[in-house]
Amino acid sequence: MNSEYDFPGLEPVEGDNENRTVYVRAVDVADLPDEMQDAAGDVEHLYAVCTEEGEQLALVNERRLAFVLAREHDYAPVSVH
Repeated sequence: MNSEYDFPGLEPVEGDNENRTVYVRAVDVADLPDEMQDAAGDVEHLYAVCTEEGEQLALVNERRLAFVLAREHDYAPVSVH
Protein backbone atom coordinates (compact mmCIF):
# COMPACT_ATOMS: atom_id res chain seq x y z
CA MET A 1 0.00 0.00 0.00
CA ASN A 2 1.32 3.41 -0.95
CA SER A 3 -0.49 6.60 -0.12
CA GLU A 4 0.28 9.57 -2.36
CA TYR A 5 0.83 13.00 -0.89
CA ASP A 6 2.06 16.23 -2.42
CA PHE A 7 5.04 17.22 -0.33
CA PRO A 8 4.80 20.87 0.74
CA GLY A 9 7.50 23.17 -0.63
CA LEU A 10 8.83 20.72 -3.18
CA GLU A 11 11.04 23.28 -4.83
CA PRO A 12 13.57 24.62 -2.33
CA VAL A 13 14.46 28.24 -2.88
CA GLU A 14 18.15 28.90 -3.47
CA GLY A 15 19.71 30.01 -0.20
CA ASP A 16 16.65 28.78 1.73
CA ASN A 17 17.60 27.72 5.26
CA GLU A 18 14.40 25.73 5.76
CA ASN A 19 14.89 22.44 7.56
CA ARG A 20 14.64 19.74 4.90
CA THR A 21 14.91 16.83 7.35
CA VAL A 22 12.10 14.28 7.45
CA TYR A 23 11.77 11.22 9.64
CA VAL A 24 10.99 7.68 8.52
CA ARG A 25 9.33 5.45 11.08
CA ALA A 26 7.50 2.15 11.11
CA VAL A 27 3.76 2.34 11.72
CA ASP A 28 1.64 -0.57 12.90
CA VAL A 29 -1.22 -1.09 10.47
CA ALA A 30 -3.44 -1.95 13.46
CA ASP A 31 -3.03 1.67 14.66
CA LEU A 32 -4.38 3.12 11.40
CA PRO A 33 -8.01 3.94 10.55
CA ASP A 34 -10.09 0.97 9.36
CA GLU A 35 -10.13 2.18 5.75
CA MET A 36 -6.34 2.24 5.64
CA GLN A 37 -6.10 -1.13 7.36
CA ASP A 38 -8.30 -2.63 4.65
CA ALA A 39 -6.14 -1.05 1.92
CA ALA A 40 -2.96 -2.42 3.53
CA GLY A 41 -4.13 -6.02 3.20
CA ASP A 42 -1.97 -8.55 5.06
CA VAL A 43 0.86 -6.10 5.79
CA GLU A 44 1.58 -5.58 9.50
CA HIS A 45 3.81 -2.48 9.21
CA LEU A 46 3.98 0.49 6.89
CA TYR A 47 6.52 3.32 6.84
CA ALA A 48 5.60 6.94 7.43
CA VAL A 49 7.58 9.94 6.24
CA CYS A 50 7.02 12.70 8.81
CA THR A 51 8.08 16.25 9.54
CA GLU A 52 9.84 17.07 12.80
CA GLU A 53 6.44 18.20 14.14
CA GLY A 54 5.06 14.72 13.44
CA GLU A 55 2.95 15.64 10.39
CA GLN A 56 2.70 12.60 8.17
CA LEU A 57 3.72 13.42 4.60
CA ALA A 58 3.55 9.93 3.08
CA LEU A 59 2.77 6.35 3.97
CA VAL A 60 4.41 3.54 1.99
CA ASN A 61 4.87 -0.20 2.32
CA GLU A 62 8.66 -0.34 2.12
CA ARG A 63 11.28 1.42 4.23
CA ARG A 64 13.57 1.84 1.25
CA LEU A 65 10.76 3.44 -0.75
CA ALA A 66 10.18 5.97 2.04
CA PHE A 67 13.83 7.08 1.80
CA VAL A 68 13.76 7.23 -2.00
CA LEU A 69 10.54 9.24 -1.98
CA ALA A 70 11.94 11.76 0.50
CA ARG A 71 15.17 12.19 -1.45
CA GLU A 72 13.28 12.63 -4.74
CA HIS A 73 11.62 15.65 -3.13
CA ASP A 74 14.89 17.12 -1.85
CA TYR A 75 14.33 16.08 1.76
CA ALA A 76 16.98 14.47 3.96
CA PRO A 77 15.43 11.35 5.50
CA VAL A 78 16.45 10.11 8.93
CA SER A 79 15.37 6.83 10.50
CA VAL A 80 13.39 6.91 13.74
CA HIS A 81 13.26 3.83 15.93
